[in-house]
Amino acid sequence: MVDYHAAGQPTYQYGGNGPGIGDYMAQEDDWDRDLLLDPAWEKQQRKTFTAWCNSHLRKAGTQIENIDEDFRDGLKLMLLLEVISGERLPKPERGKMRVHKINNVNKALDFIASKGVKLVSIGAEEIVDGNAKMTLGMIWTIILRFAIQDISVEETSAKEGLLLWCQRKTAPYKNVNVQNFHISWKDGLAFNALIHRHRPELIEYDKLRKDDPVTNLNNAFEVAEKYLDIPKMLDAEDIVGTLRPDEKAIMTYVSCFYHAFSGAQKAETAANRICKVLAVNQENEHLMEDYEKLASDLLEWIQRTIPWLENRVPQKTMQEMQQKLEDFRDYRRVHKPPKVQEKCQLEINFNTLQTKLRLSNRPAFMPSEGKMVSDIHNGWQHLEQAEKGFEEWLLNEMRRLERLDHLAEKFRQKASIHECWTEGKEAMLKKKDYETATLSDIKALIRKHEAFESDLAAHQDRVEQIAAIAQELNELDYYDSPSVNARCQKICDQWDSLGSLTHTRREALEKTEKQLETIDQLHLEYAKRAAPFNNWMESAMEDLQDMFIVHTIEEIEGLIAAHDQFKSTLPDADKEREAILGIQSEAQRIADYNNIKLSGNNPYTSVTPQIINSKWERVQQLVPKRDLALQDEQSKQQSNEHLRRQFATQANIVGPWIQTKMEEIGRISIEMNGTLEDQLNHLKQYEQSIIDYKPNIDVLEQQHQLIQEALIFDNKHTNYTMEHIRVGWEQLHTTIARTINEVENQILTRDAKGISQEQMQEFRASFNHFDKDHGGSLGPEEFKACLISLGYDVENDRQGDAEFNRIMSIVDPNNSGFVTFQAFIDFMSRETTDTDTADQVIASFKVLAGDKNYITAEELRRELPPDQAEYCIARMAPYQGPDATPGALDYKSFSTALYGESDL
Repeated sequence: MVDYHAAGQPTYQYGGNGPGIGDYMAQEDDWDRDLLLDPAWEKQQRKTFTAWCNSHLRKAGTQIENIDEDFRDGLKLMLLLEVISGERLPKPERGKMRVHKINNVNKALDFIASKGVKLVSIGAEEIVDGNAKMTLGMIWTIILRFAIQDISVEETSAKEGLLLWCQRKTAPYKNVNVQNFHISWKDGLAFNALIHRHRPELIEYDKLRKDDPVTNLNNAFEVAEKYLDIPKMLDAEDIVGTLRPDEKAIMTYVSCFYHAFSGAQKAETAANRICKVLAVNQENEHLMEDYEKLASDLLEWIQRTIPWLENRVPQKTMQEMQQKLEDFRDYRRVHKPPKVQEKCQLEINFNTLQTKLRLSNRPAFMPSEGKMVSDIHNGWQHLEQAEKGFEEWLLNEMRRLERLDHLAEKFRQKASIHECWTEGKEAMLKKKDYETATLSDIKALIRKHEAFESDLAAHQDRVEQIAAIAQELNELDYYDSPSVNARCQKICDQWDSLGSLTHTRREALEKTEKQLETIDQLHLEYAKRAAPFNNWMESAMEDLQDMFIVHTIEEIEGLIAAHDQFKSTLPDADKEREAILGIQSEAQRIADYNNIKLSGNNPYTSVTPQIINSKWERVQQLVPKRDLALQDEQSKQQSNEHLRRQFATQANIVGPWIQTKMEEIGRISIEMNGTLEDQLNHLKQYEQSIIDYKPNIDVLEQQHQLIQEALIFDNKHTNYTMEHIRVGWEQLHTTIARTINEVENQILTRDAKGISQEQMQEFRASFNHFDKDHGGSLGPEEFKACLISLGYDVENDRQGDAEFNRIMSIVDPNNSGFVTFQAFIDFMSRETTDTDTADQVIASFKVLAGDKNYITAEELRRELPPDQAEYCIARMAPYQGPDATPGALDYKSFSTALYGESDL
């Protein structure tokens, strides 16, 4: 029960409401009767306490004029307590009698006592009687309890806390040294410093003068009343004219500054929290838009390039195919490399975005349909397959066209030789010369015809070769096949006609053979030996002029060996030639000896000694030409062999180097050598060494281009092709970039979650221990064993399986069947650190909204930066609660949507 009538000196104490409160009330705030009666102090208290009370009563639409009189009936006193406490007091009595007033005042005093305040020597009768001392003491008690007690600064409270707050805020200002709540405030500079510290635009502090306290005080009081809604509670003249201003009046007025600025500080803190959350959300949305655009551009390029690579329409000439090959080289050198970099950067951006979303407690980013990383990977694989198929097709087509050109030239050469040989043969076979010839002439015609038949049979092989070449040209789809077929058909038809005419002429000659009695055996022998020798020379000339195509040094050496073998037969052929010419000379010698006149040329053959000598001379001329052609080809093949060896030497160095680097990067990503920054620097050094190695790849590309230009299609000196090197080089670039990105994300996770280097190393050691195959990921059973080693209860029972499945849904949301180290440290950091939550954001919005369940656009624009305020306004749904007003916005659903708990 509160004692309102105790005798003696009145004191006012708080009961157990925190350290230092009781001491303060007992030692410093005893109501000094003599001081209270000091007119100057009483005047200051009256003015200050009246203004303080009115600053709260005006919220209820009323005020007081005389602090002694207006509280006597207890009605406005109870109203004041309801306003400042936010609680309802018992219903007051409305009677005019003294007892009604005393009862109302007692209700107010009981309420003050219920807040832990011990009131001594303050009774309802004194208040009802208008006792100024008691009334001022009661108001001061209310001010202490509701305006000063809750002030807390660096573990100090009440008066000490308020004083420390003033000292902290005014410390940077010259001529201000707050040590108490009386003389430290007389010059007015401390009041102006408090305002300038929080609202610098309201005070021009540098223009204030310490020797003009009245101006300083009035300036502070007017600015506080006009801009800070703090009523004027003091008179400048009273403060300046008093030796020691009233401490309670100063404390009351200064506490209003504390509450005004601390509320703004809370709003600023709430706004900063919202700005931070919104900034993260805006940055993530920007990264998502960048990913979508880059993915769309890359997929569009892939979809545009694949049809070009799948266009396999064959060309007619080697020049056209060479142009296609040059276009393909431009694609490889110019168009594809930037896209490889874009693909790598896209994967890095995607991983970074997912890491940031995990760190900010946001849902994982799901790209638009058809723009997943897997979609881009599949499209890229399709592109690589089309590229490989296109290159193989190009090389096969060039081989085919080369073969076609060789066969077409060979066909034309053999056809020309045959047509030259058959020229005039039909006319000769149709002649009727045997009807008027003598017996010797007939016999000669028979022998001549036999020689012709021998010649005809010898040419049968050439006709078959011509037909076979024409057939192969048709099978290889030679573009000029119609003209080849027409020419071949003409040769075959003519050959059939020659066979028929030969048979008819032989029958006619045999019919008259009985009339032939003498035969010049010598001419006959000459004809028989001259004909095959002539055929041999024609075949030799044809072979010496025959075109050849080789691809290896062994093939050209085989041709040279065959040519050397042919040259070794020339001495014997020369002896045969001399023997044949000797037969003709012997026949002429016998005729001369017997005075026989030969009628013209040998009647049995058209092959004269002049023809034999002429063709032999031709053979002698063609042999050195053939030597030169073979030597040139041998030089070319030797050059090609040099190109092969040169490429093989470089490829056998570059290929193992790429493989070694891939293995070293794999070891670095598994081992724990040094801090993450050391690992990152090590990886970047590796990346730089890879970049510095690029000239070796360029040299290999140049050598490969020379090999392709030389039409070299195989290389037995190395197992590495340029395609292998390119694929390995691209994989090496992608692997080092991805590994660097993983370490950067680990650093980002460590810094964002406050994970120490020792914790990170412990996580890595645990992960590596169970990563038995050093593949950089854990299977479900390996991950379960790792969790058990860390103390998680995931044993094989119903509860353990449920907990393990929950954890797996976090670390492997896509059900890939494995857990990466990044997912592992995300999980471990989430288990050990705290982040912003939707509830915290909701609480921050509630502060900005003044404890309302909704917020308005004007409040958002006042408290937040313009771009983030508009961001919230555009996304907040209208508030639908029972207390909704026009323009009210629902900040609760907006906050939960930021964390993926509902749709925004």
